[in-house]
Amino acid sequence: MELIYRQESYEIVGAFFEVYNELGPGFLEEVYQEALEAELSSRNVPFNAKPKLEIRYKGSLLTKKYEPDLVAHSKVIIELKSVRALAPEHRAQVHNYLKASSFKLGLLVNFSNPKELEYERIVR
Repeated sequence: MELIYRQESYEIVGAFFEVYNELGPGFLEEVYQEALEAELSSRNVPFNAKPKLEIRYKGSLLTKKYEPDLVAHSKVIIELKSVRALAPEHRAQVHNYLKASSFKLGLLVNFSNPKELEYERIVR
């Protein structure tokens, strides 16, 4: 089976590993967000931080908007966590971002696992 956005994912995950290797576990999510933005910029990976995703209900635009941490290459949602381990509610959050948008791929990353970087590809 062909991976969706293989090259883009490879670039982004490489940036995840660089941030994790440089900072290690234990910082706040905001620290990893800032470091990842710097790393993506240094790799010339285009991204938007905290974009607002519109949600529609029966054709009407709702006032509530979703705000993922990053969108890279205008098509990959990135959600950062700094928790002991990823949980079902973290995956559900990315699924909801994908459902509310036209995006097909989300990358969920946890920088605070003390043993290794933890990340998952979530496809719609």
